[in-house]
Amino acid sequence: MSTESEAFSMYIDGEFVEAKSKQISESTCPGDQKIIGRFPKGDGADVDRAVQAARQAFDATDWSHVRNSIERGRYLQKIAERLREDLDRFSELESLDSGKTITETQLIDVHMAADTFEYFGNMATQLYGDVLPVPADVLDFTLREPLGVCGAIAAWNFPIMFAAWKMAPALAAGNCCVYKPAELTSLSSLALGKIFAELGLPPGVVNIVTGPGRSVGQAIAEHGQIEKVSFTGSTEVGRKIMNAAASNLKKTTLELGGKSPNIVFADADLDRAVSGAMTAIFYNGGQCCIAGSRLLLHEDIYDRFLEQLVERTRKITLGHPLNWEARMGPMITPQHQKQVLAFIEWGKQNGLKLLTGGGIPKDPELSEGNYIEPTIFAADSNDSKLCQEEIFGPVLTVLKFKDEAEAVTMANDTPYGLASAVWTQDIKRGLRMAKSIKAGQVWINHYMIVSPFGPHGGFKESGYGKDLSKYCLEEYTQIKNVYVDLSDDEFLCLYD
Repeated sequence: MSTESEAFSMYIDGEFVEAKSKQISESTCPGDQKIIGRFPKGDGADVDRAVQAARQAFDATDWSHVRNSIERGRYLQKIAERLREDLDRFSELESLDSGKTITETQLIDVHMAADTFEYFGNMATQLYGDVLPVPADVLDFTLREPLGVCGAIAAWNFPIMFAAWKMAPALAAGNCCVYKPAELTSLSSLALGKIFAELGLPPGVVNIVTGPGRSVGQAIAEHGQIEKVSFTGSTEVGRKIMNAAASNLKKTTLELGGKSPNIVFADADLDRAVSGAMTAIFYNGGQCCIAGSRLLLHEDIYDRFLEQLVERTRKITLGHPLNWEARMGPMITPQHQKQVLAFIEWGKQNGLKLLTGGGIPKDPELSEGNYIEPTIFAADSNDSKLCQEEIFGPVLTVLKFKDEAEAVTMANDTPYGLASAVWTQDIKRGLRMAKSIKAGQVWINHYMIVSPFGPHGGFKESGYGKDLSKYCLEEYTQIKNVYVDLSDDEFLCLYD
């Protein structure tokens, strides 16, 4: 794939269009700051144009009707097929745009997006109502119907995956959607629009509007003709989305920040747990909401585990996103690099013990990118800023615990509740921990695995509602109750 700049367009009402304002944004590769793409910088006017197209497609076509569920499913499955056919194109574009390593995008992210479209393609015909056992001579049943127009606002760290997570369930349920990719990583979503057009997806069913969150995202959250908004991003912005959505009481799904505990007991398979700990914090350079950024080690294995972890961490190869030898890429922007470095400096100045990393790599070949060394701190207390605040970078804090009760207390001592993991050979202990940890996801003897078959979402300030799985589909529908009187009895009127 050429790294020369490409021109992209928004996708509205089945057509590729520029912003009404004619403004353009540029996308730069975080690995070397080269401009790789130009795309429209939309605003509220473009959102309204997209909403009207989606509303027309929902109200004036058969897209949403139950009899079209098989056809909806086929569209989603064809999208999955095309993503797999275009694997090289999408993985390279994703890596250049986001800074993710090519190994991550080609081996995981694009496949996960395809799997998601395929899963919901299979689920499109599986939206059932219930017959209710009303104690009378009646037939009482429920219908599960689509909401209408669904808006979605995605974060920048998993662009093609989030596009699938948001669009696929909305479409499977019979909705039409207006999707806003992150302004920093819009290109793969716009490329996805070309697949929609080539497959003949009905105009207006999917609309992709690019631009800043303060204009495009805000307009989606506030729009009175959007029945639901799904957002993935920071807790701070999630609160703003929630407030804006109150304008017409639209349904909301919020997948927000995290400070996830990764807990290792003394009986764990240590080699496997060390691999899990590295994946948990260094995948995508730590720019991951479910990152295992707090490593809790039992005191009996603390020193042994850290020795192996630090040794292996020092061998991680940083490199350009398209370098197949690289195992960690850059931060998304120079500004984000500075924010992560500020956390690291705080740790150095406030008594945390730096075990490895802690700065910008000295390799001159990386000087043009936003790179940070994989960093590990040892902390004495979970009260530390580095243990409580989401850093969103390759910075791990390690804590020691003495028993199961203390591990649970430390795990839950955070405002977040997105993900967690427990490493132990004692399955009873693992299940006790899973019940006690206040988080939407608990892995036992694994970390970072996410599947379309399982729900994804958090507790507490990590948000509410779910992406993925059959549970997610419920949030893209509304339930209607139908009551049929089957008796021949005279109607009892209280007013005669």
